Amino acid sequence: MGYDFDAVHDRRGTDCEKYDAGMQLKGRDDLLPLWVADMDFALPDEVLDDLRAAVDRGIFGYGFAGTRYYDAVQGWFENRFGWKTERSWFVQTPGVVFAIGAALQAFTEPGDAVLVQQPVYYPFAQLVEANGRELANSPLVYEDGRYRIDFDDFERQVREHGVRAFILCSPHNPVGRVWRPEELERVGRICMEHDVVVIADEIHADFTRPGHRHHMFPLVDPAFEDRCIVCTAPSKTFNIAGLQVANIIIPNEGLRRRYRDVLGRLGYLGTNVLAMEACRSAYEHGGPWLAELKDYLEGNLAYLRDFLRERIPAVKLVEPEGTYLAWLDCAGLGLADEALEELIVDRAHLWLDAGSMFGPGCGQFERVNIACPRSTLARALEQLEAAVHAVAVDDEK
Repeated sequence: MGYDFDAVHDRRGTDCEKYDAGMQLKGRDDLLPLWVADMDFALPDEVLDDLRAAVDRGIFGYGFAGTRYYDAVQGWFENRFGWKTERSWFVQTPGVVFAIGAALQAFTEPGDAVLVQQPVYYPFAQLVEANGRELANSPLVYEDGRYRIDFDDFERQVREHGVRAFILCSPHNPVGRVWRPEELERVGRICMEHDVVVIADEIHADFTRPGHRHHMFPLVDPAFEDRCIVCTAPSKTFNIAGLQVANIIIPNEGLRRRYRDVLGRLGYLGTNVLAMEACRSAYEHGGPWLAELKDYLEGNLAYLRDFLRERIPAVKLVEPEGTYLAWLDCAGLGLADEALEELIVDRAHLWLDAGSMFGPGCGQFERVNIACPRSTLARALEQLEAAVHAVAVDDEK
């Protein structure tokens, strides 16, 4: 069809967190933002048309997930990932972060240990600690420019801390790993043996690169269905995070009942009707748009890779297998953590996600969102290049 991903949409002044929250979150509004996982691309016309029709009806009373909604959602997971789900397995929530918080309340008690694999999406640790649970960490191992799981340490953490839940990030944010079935099977077996509930955040499932395939956790071994919940949402795939809808899939009836009990205690009564319409429409009509988007993102990644190699060789790209987030190793710049952040913010005038947010020992990394027009990415990299050169000149004086 030929979607225009090069189009630049001016999002400033729209109460957009990515562009308009600079003063509140950073104390300044002069930064080019490539931080939060929020794309700068408009929805396909088919979805916008369905949303306009819903608005034109003029009534926004309570809604519920009906037949057409489930047909679209279940069809997406069956056609894309080969997972035949049942409608009774689904629970709607406003988002995946909310869903994980509810899961911690449903499946653990205050003081229980919850395992994560840092560097990892920072709200995981925040949720664990905010809910009065103990944070256990089995760090991913970074070697030869790639991350892997230390399975011996993973099991040791589970055993020594008496872990009750494990938050799996698959595909992994921010390091970009798409876990292989044998990796998922091994962590799943450890969790089964120690009666650990797996909370699988699979929100980036649709963003895998050529040569890599996402494997949904319960499909790796049918036995895993009874000890996991799978957190999914169309928000990353179609850039509708602001509408707030997620589909949490819980095959085990007992786990699902406990989960619904928590939602009831929280007073959660139902999902935004426009969010449901956007989700349904996106899963019905968004396939061609997503295919072209992924091709465009491959071009952005190639541009980033080539730019760094040719013009800022001290900054290394950790080659991603999935997501639209790039994890940059900046250790070659030879800067202390605070000096690196000063370079990014004060000299390059960029708003990225500092690696320190994702776990200890990650201060030499930066996470960059490449889901933007190529001209925006080019501008950001040119600002970074100029800042790096300026620091080098200062050091020579």
